Formats: sequence, C-alpha cells, structure tokens
Amino acid sequence: MTTPDLPSDDRRARLRAADADRELVHEILSAAMAGGNLSPAEYEERAGKAVMAKTFGDLDELTDDLPVAQLGVALPTWPVVDTTRGTRVTGRSDSPAIVRHRLAIMSGSELKGTAPVGGHLSATAIMGGVEIDLREVEFTEPVLTIQCVAIMGGVDITVPEDVTVDVGGLGIMGGFGGANATGAPGAPTVRVTGLALMGGVDVKRKPVDE
Repeated sequence: MTTPDLPSDDRRARLRAADADRELVHEILSAAMAGGNLSPAEYEERAGKAVMAKTFGDLDELTDDLPVAQLGVALPTWPVVDTTRGTRVTGRSDSPAIVRHRLAIMSGSELKGTAPVGGHLSATAIMGGVEIDLREVEFTEPVLTIQCVAIMGGVDITVPEDVTVDVGGLGIMGGFGGANATGAPGAPTVRVTGLALMGGVDVKRKPVDE
C-alpha cells in the first residue's frame, strides 16, 4: 500500500520528469564519468538521452547500473525540488532553495546573485557555456566543491578575493585555468575539479565591486 504523495515504482516510472530531474541525472552522470564509472563516450550518449527524457522511467534507465550512493551526489527525496532564491557560511545546507546544478547543452546557463549554494555544485557544459559568479552567493557550508564537465564547451567561475581556491581536474585536449590561492581566515573554500574534454574551465578571483 502506498501513500498518496509517494507513488509506487510503476506509477512513478510513468510520471513526467521536470528540468530539475533531468539536471540531477546529469549531475549523477558527470560524477560517474569523473570517477571512471563511465567513459566520455558513454557519458555523452547518456547525457543526450537525458535531455530528451520525458518520464522518471526514462531517466532511471540511465543510472540503474551506476553506484549512485557512492558518487557523492546529494540526492533529494521525491519529488525533486530545485528552486533558486536568495552571504558567508550560514549553515543552511538543508534548504530546498540550495542551487546544486547548472547545465548548458548547446546553450548557456548562469549562476549569480545571492542564491544559496551547498557543499556540492555540478556545472556541465556540452557545446555550450556555464557562467558561475560566487561573489554574492550565500555559502551554507565551509567547503564548496564544483564538479565540472566541459565537453567542447566552457565553464567560467568567478570567486571573491577572500576565499581559498583549489583548482584541479583532468584536461584532455582542454584544460583547467586558474591558480590555487589561500583566502582569509574563516572564509569558505572553493574546490574546482572534473573533466575538460576539448573544452575549458577557467577560475578567476575578482573583488565584489568589479
């Protein structure tokens, strides 16, 4: 017997998926590729299917063979909630308003302003561009890890001057730009990692008023 607000598996598989659900699957696929569970070609194939997915069943098929619980992706309870609203570490990491994904496939996406961010943010750019400006966001945890996937696209990240920056990641005919830096005591740490395949990830430190 199921509750009215938590459908059975069969019924859930037929329910229409929203953009937030597709973005969550992209985050899982990105983490799986970064961890070696998927090759870049497999990721690209599944990411393309995720864009076209219409139901939860379509999305589940793309992640059923992946160790989702071990990938470090924050999984919301059903239904998926992904809203944006709106600085330093506040400790509100369980807020449903936390921004967790930015996705651009042959398009552009951005994150800026006073939106809250948690401990993990995925940025996926496939033949498109993602722009992330963290200078005014609300940090809810002391460390923010940005998992980037740039495939023939780019991710541009701007951070405030007082944060600690740790830039890593794997570049294949692409790369990660930006120097590591130590910030002010008590300020957040921003870690940038992931994969740049014929694409690029660039990190810049800028003052808030620039």
